Amino acid sequence: MTNEKVYQMDFNKVYQLLVSKAVKKGRTKDEVDQVTCWLTGYSRAELEGMAEKPVSYGDFFRNAPQLNENRRLIKGVICGVRVEEIQEPLMQEIRYLDKLVDELAKGKPMEKILRK
Repeated sequence: MTNEKVYQMDFNKVYQLLVSKAVKKGRTKDEVDQVTCWLTGYSRAELEGMAEKPVSYGDFFRNAPQLNENRRLIKGVICGVRVEEIQEPLMQEIRYLDKLVDELAKGKPMEKILRK
């Protein structure tokens, strides 16, 4: 799938898949919301509002209020690619969220996921 196709995907559909992945592994939607808000700077209310209007996945990240400075501490492989080596800035932001949800699903403690 090309980057443009990923950027055009509906945020709510992708987000529901991320929540589903975490829930299947014993985590909660609240935890997914927490890592998403930590990464992007959206409030929980803003995040909930995204479900009520059409927002592309790319625009969700392009319009993020305050990307967390500590996101650069996120390292590792997602979809066979090291997130710290992704050259396309927008795709890197998207993969950061994928990695955080992956860490949630693997049972990592929230303090470590949020790089505290």
